Amino acid sequence: MLELIVGIDIGGTSTKFGLVDTAGKVRIHSSIATDNPDINVYIKDLAKAIRNAADSLDEPVEFIGVGVGAPNGNYKKGTIEDAPNLPWSGTVPLSDLLNKEFGLPVQLTNDANAAAMGEMMFGGARGMDDFIVITLGTGLGSGFVANGQLIQGHDGHAGELGHIAYKIGGGRYCKCGKKGCLETYVSATGLKRTVYKLLADHHMDSELKRYSFDDLNTKMVADAAKNGDVVAQEAFEYTGKVLGAKLADAVGHTSPEAIFIMGGLAKAGDLIFKPTIKHFEKNLLHIYQGKIKVLPSELNSTHTPIIGAASLILKDIMTKKGLVI
Repeated sequence: MLELIVGIDIGGTSTKFGLVDTAGKVRIHSSIATDNPDINVYIKDLAKAIRNAADSLDEPVEFIGVGVGAPNGNYKKGTIEDAPNLPWSGTVPLSDLLNKEFGLPVQLTNDANAAAMGEMMFGGARGMDDFIVITLGTGLGSGFVANGQLIQGHDGHAGELGHIAYKIGGGRYCKCGKKGCLETYVSATGLKRTVYKLLADHHMDSELKRYSFDDLNTKMVADAAKNGDVVAQEAFEYTGKVLGAKLADAVGHTSPEAIFIMGGLAKAGDLIFKPTIKHFEKNLLHIYQGKIKVLPSELNSTHTPIIGAASLILKDIMTKKGLVI
């Protein structure tokens, strides 16, 4: 009997899931839409898709747990709380609903914390007790691990680096309701906003002028930068400057061995990593300089959220058996 963990990544548009073995290999993966406002119907649809995926494998399967990464996921309570991009308002008792459906242990946390667990179990943070994971997608997520433990905070919502203030008392509007949040400057969306700010403020010629805001994406900006587009290059430099400075601030809280950066914006490679590292070192307190690595994730970027979610269950199993992670 093949033992598998159900890893679920709930996003605003789609819910991706995979069946993951105890070595961190995704045996099969699929997705459903995250658009049903009736949470009970959504759970039934998700469970049906998961069971259909298991039935399509060549050998009998036994599920041993369900791990979930979701926006505003609260590890301590097993709930999704006031997630602005999901169709369910208020507090959703997701762990209880999945436990009732599958009769299995369920672990839930936010997507960045799940990614941090995946990096610790199967990625570049293997053997590290102190590190930070930054996810750069539509927004900026972060997961902090200190002394070998994921930092959850007293209410389960620790580590929201994306919503610390980059601009005090002003700056760009954020979906959270605040102004000046870091993710409005450092994320795929933040990069686009920077591009259009530069286009508005300068008369520089740029191939990016031909795109609407909705059509523009990170890859287009990266391709333009590689082709010598000055606006695109300056946008990456500014984004790296902001990210590097704020990562230097974060170091003061946990003194990590490394910071791992993943997500769509990280795929730009040196365009984002070089300015980030430069300004990171420039802004670090001298006792930290030259000691902390800033690295890309070693996880398969396609399955990172799924592997991370499954890692929540695997870590729980190993901890109960007294095994060292």
